[in-house]
Amino acid sequence: MSTPHPARLELIDIVSTYEEEGRRLTALDGLTLRVGAAEFVALVGPSGSGKSTILDIVAGLVTQDSGVVRVDGIPTTAEQRLGRSAYMQQRDLLLPWRTTVDNAALGLEASGLARSQARQAAQAELWRFGLTGFGDAYPAQLSGGMRQRVAFLRTILPRRELILFDEPFGALDALTRSELQVWLAGIWEQERSSVLLVTHDVEEAVFLADRVVVLSPRPGHVAFEMTISLGRPRTRSLITSPDFLSDRAVLLNALGLLVESPA
Repeated sequence: MSTPHPARLELIDIVSTYEEEGRRLTALDGLTLRVGAAEFVALVGPSGSGKSTILDIVAGLVTQDSGVVRVDGIPTTAEQRLGRSAYMQQRDLLLPWRTTVDNAALGLEASGLARSQARQAAQAELWRFGLTGFGDAYPAQLSGGMRQRVAFLRTILPRRELILFDEPFGALDALTRSELQVWLAGIWEQERSSVLLVTHDVEEAVFLADRVVVLSPRPGHVAFEMTISLGRPRTRSLITSPDFLSDRAVLLNALGLLVESPA
């Protein structure tokens, strides 16, 4: 039996509500979730199950109605969590007037590093992110996949111990998405940050994660979770392996049962 990762992040009995058209709706109800140090956890679930709300709470952008969020074992407020994690959303959010290097350096600048030092750090990492020769290019000159690589570099450069990804490949075509999944798996092997990934793609979750958590329909809570059978490093050939196919089938079945169940 493998030893559990020490907890980097713990969400305990989280309740989160929001207002819509004059009604108070519950996004999360009694959600409990942990991410270990150097653990890659994927969140999947039906639309509206509160996956992005979880990331917003962890990032400190939203305050939960009740429940506790612990970071490295210490209870935190939303304000205390601001800046503690790196957060990459589906859209790359690159600034059109900034070059690749300047966009990648933005996270370091926001952390207080001088612009010249931030640019130097970004320039030194371009090769590792497949961006050699594109440092002076503007976002309009880059493909969708290249833009996402810049966004990944911007996210990872501040070296946060917890990284949040919200559907980072959702806007890409299937071939580019597959290529970047393999690339991200390799980058994570080098970085070993704790990761919480939101995705609608079960294959992506199985391929990238150490553990997959399935959320219930709204109000979201953990309905099912499983440890992925695959070893590391991950290569694309694994998607035809018996372990991959078995894990995918278990998760698809869990999601299917949730969708079929009455609300």
